[in-house]
Amino acid sequence: MSNRFQVICEVEPATQPDLTHVRHQIGVMSKVASAFLIPDNHIGRATVSSVAVAHEVAQMGGRSIACLNARDRNLLGFRRDLLTAAAYGVDEFLFVYGDRPASGGRAGELTVRSMIREARAFSEHLGRPGRPFRIGVTSSLGPLTTWKQDADFVFVQVGFSVDKLLEWRASVEFEGPMFAGVLVIASPAMARKLSADIP
Repeated sequence: MSNRFQVICEVEPATQPDLTHVRHQIGVMSKVASAFLIPDNHIGRATVSSVAVAHEVAQMGGRSIACLNARDRNLLGFRRDLLTAAAYGVDEFLFVYGDRPASGGRAGELTVRSMIREARAFSEHLGRPGRPFRIGVTSSLGPLTTWKQDADFVFVQVGFSVDKLLEWRASVEFEGPMFAGVLVIASPAMARKLSADIP
């Protein structure tokens, strides 16, 4: 991944067994997007596998980052996802803890930290030393915890102050790329909700 300016577009995930809308988003946004972030059971709803959709992006000639959350996985399920990703050639991930699920409970076995450790060990197990998987984490504008330093890139939570973002970035020692979260506000109601939800 180069240090050039990049635009990562998050796609609206498929909640039905039909990827037409996802393909349309990729086709339209591929003119401006450097890569596509593929959500994983977005906002606690069941969606088509982020690894499968990331493979679809690659089939369309795009670059993808598959999100995997700790909420919905035990260790065996996570290893299955890594194996599937390796088989599909999906090698970039964003590991997150995950929102509260709309139905059911958290699996509870994994954390983002343990996912990073397991993914690095999995690479060695496959006989692919080094870093065949590129792993990202998220951060607010607070201290970047030590274990997140082992990530390859960071997605920063959406905020409303460029000055605060730049001040935070200057205070953080991290060698990899950092991506600032940006939202397109679709309506006044969405703006009010976001300003209440995001400090």
